[in-house]
Amino acid sequence: MTAPLTTPAGQVHIQTREESFAFLAQRLNQLAEAGPASIGLSGGSTPKAFYTWAVAQSALSSQAVARLAWHVSDERCVPLASEDSNFGQAARGMLDPLGIAPAQRHPWPVEVPPEVAAEKYNQFWQQHSPQKTFNLCLLGLGDDAHIASLWPQCPLIGQPGLPRFTHTQWPARGWRLTITEAGLSQCDQIVVLVNGANKAAALQQVVHGAWNPRTCPGQVLRQWSSKVTWLIDAAAAAGLGT
Repeated sequence: MTAPLTTPAGQVHIQTREESFAFLAQRLNQLAEAGPASIGLSGGSTPKAFYTWAVAQSALSSQAVARLAWHVSDERCVPLASEDSNFGQAARGMLDPLGIAPAQRHPWPVEVPPEVAAEKYNQFWQQHSPQKTFNLCLLGLGDDAHIASLWPQCPLIGQPGLPRFTHTQWPARGWRLTITEAGLSQCDQIVVLVNGANKAAALQQVVHGAWNPRTCPGQVLRQWSSKVTWLIDAAAAAGLGT
């Protein structure tokens, strides 16, 4: 394991997948030690693998099980029972096996239309935490450099006055519910899991590319680099010049 790199997009840790998972679990346990905290999970194969690993390794403390509130930073407009549901994946992979109480689970209200779901979710946050979003927001990075459901050329990027969460129609991928830049700005910590050589070019553009977040959405994280931690494997790090 190498020393972390300080980059324009945040601190980068180059680790094996298992080391990254252990790092994330430690962060979650530390938050739980300090008291109740809100966690925004992410979709994708790497977070899904973390859920399986965390259960198999008993990696989350009893305090984490009892105190952490679980959300997802973005969601497909599908039922929770669908294999495409980000919260559904988290529930089946980790929350159910760990016995997380219903009161600690906060899925998007996907049973209503996207615009209503976004409004209801924002209302929840305004009532329960008007000044802060997640204590820790977990993200992935697509090979097209998207984060959450902020996709290349997404009209939400750079748009002022948005709420912390909103809905968007991703071309050819349907309606999504997503955290916005406003929501990210109010998170305490942002952790990004990136694995695989297919992510190397996107990661290089996020970290070192010319500023153009409309085509490289992950670059929006540069705005809050002091609170962003990247957990990446050696294959994904290939373009960083380490």
